Amino acid sequence: MQCELCEREMENLTVHHLVPRQNTKRKKLDPGPTANICSACHRQIHALFDNKLLAKELNTLERLKKEPQMQKFLGWVRKQQPHRRISVHR
Repeated sequence: MQCELCEREMENLTVHHLVPRQNTKRKKLDPGPTANICSACHRQIHALFDNKLLAKELNTLERLKKEPQMQKFLGWVRKQQPHRRISVHR
């Protein structure tokens, strides 16, 4: 399976809600689109950005990929072995 963000082949992927569940669950709204991403990308997204920013501005894969901090991380993580545990940094 391929991570939709870093495009590495991974054994396991996580489901990332492009609009955080915090913004939809309380209002009983449709949770909206999701992306299948590796745990390293998922942890990095939530380390860098709060849910308000994710909901308003970074709510598509394209926007996440274009965000400068994510671009830097994606450039680095693509070179890492898929089985390696990745530490994330704010």
